[in-house]
Formats: sequence, C-alpha cells, structure tokens
Amino acid sequence: MRIGIIGAGALGGMFAALFARAGHDVEATARGAGLAAIREGGIRLSGGYGSTHAIIAANETLTVRPDLVLLCTKAQDGEAALAANADVIDGVPVVVVQNGLEGVDTAARLLPRSTCYGLLSIVAANYTEPGVVRVTATAQSYLGRGDGEPDAECTRLAAVLSDAIPVIAIPGFRGAQWTKLTVNMLNAVPAIVGQSVQEVIADRGLRRVVTASMRECVRVGIARGVRFGTLQGLDDRMLRRLARSPLRVAQAVPRRLAARMGDVPNLGSTQQSLRRGQPTEIDFLNGAVVREASLARVDAPVNAALVALVHEVERGGYLPRERVLAVLGG
Repeated sequence: MRIGIIGAGALGGMFAALFARAGHDVEATARGAGLAAIREGGIRLSGGYGSTHAIIAANETLTVRPDLVLLCTKAQDGEAALAANADVIDGVPVVVVQNGLEGVDTAARLLPRSTCYGLLSIVAANYTEPGVVRVTATAQSYLGRGDGEPDAECTRLAAVLSDAIPVIAIPGFRGAQWTKLTVNMLNAVPAIVGQSVQEVIADRGLRRVVTASMRECVRVGIARGVRFGTLQGLDDRMLRRLARSPLRVAQAVPRRLAARMGDVPNLGSTQQSLRRGQPTEIDFLNGAVVREASLARVDAPVNAALVALVHEVERGGYLPRERVLAVLGG
C-alpha cells in the first residue's frame, strides 16, 4: 500500500518508519532541517517498537497520490497542511493523528471527497533531533469518528494501521477524544517549568495545578453533554467522580497516569515543541477547554491561565514554579 504521512515529526516519523519496515511504500512531508535530515539519512527509530532505519521519500508536499493519508502535524498546522496537499489527497481516506477536538471536522471540511477518521494515540515519542525518533512508552491506539459505532471502513483501516502499532476501531469516538483531552492536561505545566511530566506530578504544588486543569476539563465536557470514552485506564464513571472530588482526592488520577509512563522522562508534546523552537499547540489543548467552556456558558479559569503562561514561555523561556502555583491563588 502507498501511504502518505503529512508531518514527519514524533508520531509521523514513527509511523513512517514502522510502515516502511512493514513493507509499505511511504512518502512523508517535512520542512526545514527535518526534511533535509530525512532526505540525507532517512528516519532512525528506537525504543518501544524496536529499532529501525527507514529510507523513505520525503518532500514538502506529497507528490504521488497515496492509498491512505495520515495527518500527523501539530493541530495548529493541520489546516494549512491539508490545503497544501488537497490536490493530491482529496478522495483518499484520511486518518487525523492530532491532539484536540477539531482535526477530523477540519479534514472533512477541506477534503469533501475523503472519508476522514481520527486516531487517538497515547504513544509517547520524543523527537528532539531531526530524523531521529525514540518511543518512550507504547500503548493501544483508537480509531473512529463521531458518536456512533465504527463502520466497515473504520475497521479495515484499523487493521491497516495495526501493521505499524496496535489500533482498534471504537464506538463513541467523540467521548474518547474528550478523555484524551483530559489526559493531555498533563502537557501544560511541564512545558511552563521545563520539567518532565513525572517530575511535575511528584511536586505536590504543581500536581494540584495539573489536577485542577483536568477536573475543570471534565466539568466542561459534562456541561457539553459528553459521555467520556474509555482510555488510558480512565472511563466515564471515573472521570465524573474526578469532577466531583476535592483536589486532594482527585490527585490520584494524574499520579496514576504518570506511573503508567514508567521511568523514562516524558517531556510531553508541548515542551518538545518549545525545545525545538516551534509554536506549541496549547490553543488546541487547554485552549480547547476554554472554547468549549464558552459554548457551555461556564468558566475555565485554570485552563485560561495555563494557556497564557505557555504563550509567555513561547516568548521568553521557562517560568518559576511559583508562577504556576499562582494559578490556584498561592
């Protein structure tokens, strides 16, 4: 099968290398130093899915019509990347591998002849050097769209994607997106203070801020009528209990998530963007909570404050933990 990967960063580079290893014909898009590195030396993958060195075609946009497309850019780059490749990929099945809530709808709007699905990946992958990806934690990934049962095409694509990593087709994808969004509340605080997720969760004060952002995310989802999907050991019952719990009790959830990451320091995707000198996707993570809260006519002050702090870090570098603790008033 000919597979196009739009955005050969951490997850995109991982998928490109693993699909090439499985014998598929892969073309990936990249820019700048990443594109130059892939053209010169391919993609070197190590970690949880083993080591491989994949030599693949790489260009700024896809040059040959693929049989399947994976959109793996950061959420803020997705619309522009799809528009740049639309002439080649409209009518081709598209799998959106992005954080946030909006990617599948954006793809369907820009590619009216394509069938578009979302993939929720909990795989942790570091991409801090062009052309080099290290998988620090493996996990099942979840394919779907909307609120209904997976259709036959979704099931077929899950089998194809499983040539790279384990993927299952799931019902109630929108609810699972909200659960993933809650998990992604682990990103902002590490990015602000320049520490790993594990270090942040080990810090009592910072852990309280992370917990508050997760609890607020779930409360907004409930206000929007969401039934949360099962993901990363979390489910609708557990998250609704999180929404009702005081912070001292609710902290068990981020502790559990950090423990699942193991001992290898997890920087989170937001901090990885900062270390590469790139804009983060914070407006599609904590910022998505703020937008959804506005639609539900409720407030999301914790997440609004974290969005502002991450943008401050983008402009001037890491901030002291006291700035984060001030989110909760001291």
